[in-house]
Amino acid sequence: MGTPQFPDLGKHCSLPDCKQIDFLPFTCDCCHKVFCLDHRSYNQHQCPKAERHDVTVVICPLCAKGVRLRPDENPHITWENHVNVDCDPSNYDKVTKKRKCPVRGCKEILVFSNTIKCRDCTVDHCLKHRFAPDHSCPGPKKLDTGFAFMSLLNRSRKEEPKPKQSPATSSTKWTSSFLNAASSFRASAEAGMSKLSNEISQKLQIAKDGAGQSSSSGTGGTELCPQCGARFSSVTTLIEHVEKIHDRSGNQARPKVTVDVCPKCSQGFCDPVALVEHVERDHGGTSRA
Repeated sequence: MGTPQFPDLGKHCSLPDCKQIDFLPFTCDCCHKVFCLDHRSYNQHQCPKAERHDVTVVICPLCAKGVRLRPDENPHITWENHVNVDCDPSNYDKVTKKRKCPVRGCKEILVFSNTIKCRDCTVDHCLKHRFAPDHSCPGPKKLDTGFAFMSLLNRSRKEEPKPKQSPATSSTKWTSSFLNAASSFRASAEAGMSKLSNEISQKLQIAKDGAGQSSSSGTGGTELCPQCGARFSSVTTLIEHVEKIHDRSGNQARPKVTVDVCPKCSQGFCDPVALVEHVERDHGGTSRA
């Protein structure tokens, strides 16, 4: 057996009647013996342990399921375990009964490739009767009014006096009312600011021109002289009154001071810019017309 270079090359067939040397022998996975090409199968060398790898399946007549018999277990015990645990007689009709097209007179057997489910009645039909007019489709199924949930839903609908508006409608109505209110508020604010700007311009012009002056002894003004108690209609006339009558301490000529009056609080300012800043800060106005 073998060659001088490879003395272990090749093996003899384990079958007593063969004993042929094979350089590519086969080892049986059951009895673990070596065989040649002609006797490598279980039947050719009559393997005594071949049944361990044989798969025997028995179809149950009750549920039409396959029951695999184990080589190292009694078949009666395997059968009893299946009947007591896995057997389901309701599965027999599902497996053995062939589905047919429900249309009267049609004998087409429904399989995976020729089955179409109607989207209205949700019933399987063959390709020939897949359209609604071909199988007299009754249309979409109505909800069962006897169901507890449907009765509760109908009762709640009856109790409602008036249908509620949809969220989209109420949301749109609220948005439109908010926009209308915002636009009206903006318009009123712009009108008020424009009116305030006009009043400020008029008062500034009157103060610069010296209009509305009253006599030093007038009693109808709002500005009170702290020394003689005389009233004047504006701050400008009050300052001129104090400079001419009460201020006699010096003979030096003093420059004439121009005073701008706030139309809201009658506060005087020498600088028109300071007056505008006062109106914007204290009275919430603006200098823009």
